Amino acid sequence: MPIDITMPALSPTMEEGKLAKWHIKEGDSVSSGDVIAEIETDKATMEVEAVDEGKIGKILVAEGTDNVKVNAVIAVLLQEGESADDMAATPKAEADPVSKTEAPKAAEPAKIEAAAVAALVAKASPASMAPAGGKVFASPLARRMAKDAGIDVAAIAGTGPKGRVVKSDVVAAKSGARLLKAAISTSAELASGSAVATGMTKAQVLALYEEGSYELVPNDGMRKVVAARLTESKQTVPHFYLTLDCCIDALLSAREQINAQAPKNKDGKPAYKLSVNDFVMKAWAVALQRVPLANATWVGDSILYHKRSDVAVAVAVPSGLFTPVVKSCDTLSLCEISESVKDLATRAKSKKLAPHEYQGGASSVSNLGMFGITSFSAVINPPHGTILAVGVGEERVYSDKGAIKIGNFMTVTLSCDHRAVDGALGAELLGVFKGLIENPVMMLA
Repeated sequence: MPIDITMPALSPTMEEGKLAKWHIKEGDSVSSGDVIAEIETDKATMEVEAVDEGKIGKILVAEGTDNVKVNAVIAVLLQEGESADDMAATPKAEADPVSKTEAPKAAEPAKIEAAAVAALVAKASPASMAPAGGKVFASPLARRMAKDAGIDVAAIAGTGPKGRVVKSDVVAAKSGARLLKAAISTSAELASGSAVATGMTKAQVLALYEEGSYELVPNDGMRKVVAARLTESKQTVPHFYLTLDCCIDALLSAREQINAQAPKNKDGKPAYKLSVNDFVMKAWAVALQRVPLANATWVGDSILYHKRSDVAVAVAVPSGLFTPVVKSCDTLSLCEISESVKDLATRAKSKKLAPHEYQGGASSVSNLGMFGITSFSAVINPPHGTILAVGVGEERVYSDKGAIKIGNFMTVTLSCDHRAVDGALGAELLGVFKGLIENPVMMLA
């Protein structure tokens, strides 16, 4: 009988993904191991291979479809001797795991009457946003649709039983908002007229829907996951912060000497070029080894103490933030750390990382020094127990035994999960890091 090809779970936390590309079409023959599609998750784009052999009888999910649920049927594979007649009829609503509502066509602004605009503004005015009794009755679907559209469900007049807000009410509200914006941005006279009708000033109306004042861009999967995880972190993880300054004169001198000794390739380019962040990663990994109780994560009824220093590094990408992990960072040389970070960052920006490359670890490093940021407090990336925020290295005037001197310093701030790493332990860890970063040769001891 025909075999259903379903949306795979490409990571333990994946619930849905985007079917980015099909590598096959209906009627194609495939064998086990053939790449049939590319799936885009919140973190990576990965290839999906066929498990069975046969002929593609039907593709149920179009290329480019977002929010396809894990285990949803995306295609049907026919085995030898089978034809399309053997496939069970699948209702269109079930075949498409993503419900699509066609947006109503916007009315032409030039044909909108002032009275219609006034009515729309009145419907959206503050006076209409407080329902009688203070409680809003709405279906779960209507609430979700209103939230996704950025509309307060309390501002929508319900047409369902006992004034309940239903799906059609939200669709109408979304259409009305677009209509209102189009009308107001078309003519200042219309806006002025609608303001008189509602008691709102012209400036108040224009401030709500001023033409060109904003652009609404839907969030992709990565941005949604980043938002959810960081919201969870700030709401459930008890953060505390420790800040100190590190003198990096010795580090800069060592970096200059090492880079100057780098062998050249046939084109005359150095084989490596270490950055300050490479030293930071090494020093942090070694510090976690020397204060093992701080190399920890909270797991509910227990604390997980990690044997190795698997350190994540924050990488900014257009859709949010990746934190690929440098495994056993404490055992790597500075050159190996440099190459690993560059490789992970490059593949993170093109979403080519495998799940095991951005999962795990107990701590992260987030460096905004290259942007000139002096200091900041980073949000812990669950389930990590700590994250080190690194500022820019800069010349500062300081006092040394009564003498005024100039040196290079950077400010670092450690965010700790107080459940796993308390204040004294965090201070000890940061102190060991300071000793290593100010005397890089001690990383080799």
